[in-house]
Order: sequence, then C-alpha cells, then structure tokens
Amino acid sequence: MEEQDMPQQEEQAEATREEATGEPSAGEEEKITKGDKKEKKKREKKQDALKEKIEELEDRVKRQMAEFDNFRKRTEKEKTAMFETGAKSVIEKILPVVDNFERGLASVPEEEKDGAIAQGMQMIYKQLMTELENLDVKPIPAVGEEFNPEFHNAVMQTESEEFESGTISQELQKGYTYRDSVVRHSMVAVVE
Repeated sequence: MEEQDMPQQEEQAEATREEATGEPSAGEEEKITKGDKKEKKKREKKQDALKEKIEELEDRVKRQMAEFDNFRKRTEKEKTAMFETGAKSVIEKILPVVDNFERGLASVPEEEKDGAIAQGMQMIYKQLMTELENLDVKPIPAVGEEFNPEFHNAVMQTESEEFESGTISQELQKGYTYRDSVVRHSMVAVVE
C-alpha cells in the first residue's frame, strides 16, 4: 500500500506547494496558458473593434464639424448678399429723390438763390449726398469720359467739335455705384 500512497502523497505535496507559493502545477499551467491565450485574443479583438469604432466616430465628428463650418460660411455669405441686395433696393428708391432735388435746385431763378428756401434745399441736398457717400454710393463720372457700357447707357448720338468720337458729350440722368457695383447706369449722349 505504500506504493499506492506515494502518488497521493505527491499530489498532496504539490497541492500544498501550490497553496504556499501561489503557482499552479505543470498540468494546470498548460490549461491556464491556453485559457489565457484565448482570453487575450478575445480582449485584443474587443480592443481592435473598439479602436475601429473610435476611429469611425472620430471621422464622423470631423465630417460633421467640416459640414457645420461650411454651412456657417455659406450662411454668412448669403446674409451678406441679402444685405447688399436690400441696401441696393433702398438706394434705388432714394435716387429719384436726389434727382428731384437737383432739378429743383437747377430751376431756382438766379435772384432767389440766396433766399432762405433755396439755401435750405441746398443744405438738405448736401446732407443727403454726404450720407449716400458715407454708405459708399458714388456718382458715375460721365461728361468727357469715354463711353463704357458697364457704367453708361447710350440713349442718343450727337455731333460735337469739343469731344472725340465715342466720348460722352451730355449726361441726361446721373448714374450711381454702390460698393463698386452699378445701382443705376448713367443715361448719356455719345459723340458719333
């Protein structure tokens, strides 16, 4: 019986040694390392999947941020364009008032130009023109200039010894620009 007791004693000794040192026996070590490898692979697969998911989400966030930035820029451009369109519309409605002031001042007889009414009209006209200039509204130069279809609208041709052919000899209605774009073309007479 002593021979049969030997393997049991060895097992007990190993168990005692395992408990004392905290290390598994050789047979159990093989089982654990195979299990650890499987768990390690599972963990690595999970980490890889999580890394892919993180990269995908980061990419989505970057794309969303770029889309939002483009949207913001486009909205800003549209807002500016709408403001410009509105400003041009208001200026177009004010220009006939300017024309009427100029006609009214031109029709005042020479002896009444120093009168209170004429001086009041002149001051209001100057104030209106100053404010338009502050808004970057400027008259288009015409008489003596070469005809330019971008700024001028030729409504008639004239003969002149004073000006060369293709030069504007008379301005029938003033044209104006707003920030370098034409609000109203000048109506002019051009020398043949």
